[in-house]
Amino acid sequence: MSTAVSEADIERFTKKREELEADKLFRALVKLEGSDLHLKVGRPPIVRVKGDLRPLSRPPIDDAEMVRICFPLMNPRNRQIFDTNGGADFAHTCEVDGVIWRFRVNLLQQMGHVGMVARRVNQKIPNFEGLYLPPLMTDLCKFHQGMVLLAGVTGSGKSTTIASMLNYINQNYRKHILTLEDPIEFVFTEEKCLINQREIGLDVKDFEIGMKHAVREDPDIMLVGEMRDEETFLTAIHAAETGHLVFGTIHASSAPSTIGRILDLFPQSMHSSLRSAIAMNMKAIVAQKLLPSIKPGVSRVPTVEIMTFNPTIKKLILEEKDERLGDAIRACEREGMQDFTMSLQRLVEAELIDRETAFEVAPSVDALKMALKGISVRQPGIM
Repeated sequence: MSTAVSEADIERFTKKREELEADKLFRALVKLEGSDLHLKVGRPPIVRVKGDLRPLSRPPIDDAEMVRICFPLMNPRNRQIFDTNGGADFAHTCEVDGVIWRFRVNLLQQMGHVGMVARRVNQKIPNFEGLYLPPLMTDLCKFHQGMVLLAGVTGSGKSTTIASMLNYINQNYRKHILTLEDPIEFVFTEEKCLINQREIGLDVKDFEIGMKHAVREDPDIMLVGEMRDEETFLTAIHAAETGHLVFGTIHASSAPSTIGRILDLFPQSMHSSLRSAIAMNMKAIVAQKLLPSIKPGVSRVPTVEIMTFNPTIKKLILEEKDERLGDAIRACEREGMQDFTMSLQRLVEAELIDRETAFEVAPSVDALKMALKGISVRQPGIM
């Protein structure tokens, strides 16, 4: 068998990407310091700047131009996904004034037209202080094995928080971090850690193959992206069981409701064994939402709910008493746990958000009013 290296092999990994028509719009987004780019047929390109949508000063996009802009962004895999599912998610890079910027792109179809939404990924991974996260978050980076989940809706800052946690590990410990992402968002700069980032569809065919490879790649810490299906969660929990510290995200509104969200991925017959696996391997579930800040120079801050898996939490999950998890979180405040009400109270008292914002998102307005008056809302009888 020949072992010769061809010019095609070298070109595959060294060829510079050609300039695309879409890159002009991505550059405009960066120069305007916008967060998102929206393309819709019949409208000019629209950018979100400081939370507000603003159209660019140019004619509306028609169907032909939309296809010319969007389709070259896709590789064959993403094109197949787009044609099959009516949409595709992937990452795109663009050079702006000598700096490489990354964008998280979603191509979609709506009412028979192609559209696009792209989010600019921050170049610098913020540290914990810059994100105004609770101090306990650093402790969640110190486990040797188990699973830590970040819960929240789209745009709640989950990816940024996990990137900050991994970067804390990178700055303080000599570990091997392996990520499996679809697509890659934050690109890490190695400090103390060895870091390998693999993108599904670009570096490895699919998530299942990536996880099979991962166990042979000697990772200490793994990021497995979003827990969106049965396969993803099972492979992640298996990695946690076999001595790895696993980080992931999941779409759920609160830390306690995440348990039900996980179980919903599986048939009822598997729920008992899953509860055991969760109780044994989960270290913490953190839920968060982003809120507008009133502090000068700070645009948004997270309200954060933290549920760590102490014996009380484990017992309630094993006994299927999920409705009592909220009370358990409040009762374990001394251990660093907090619910959204406690978090909102602290954000108001620290003058990071105003009362109006806090009451608007509070799970219980009455409970928050009591908390701001210094009245405890804990309830007995959680054991």
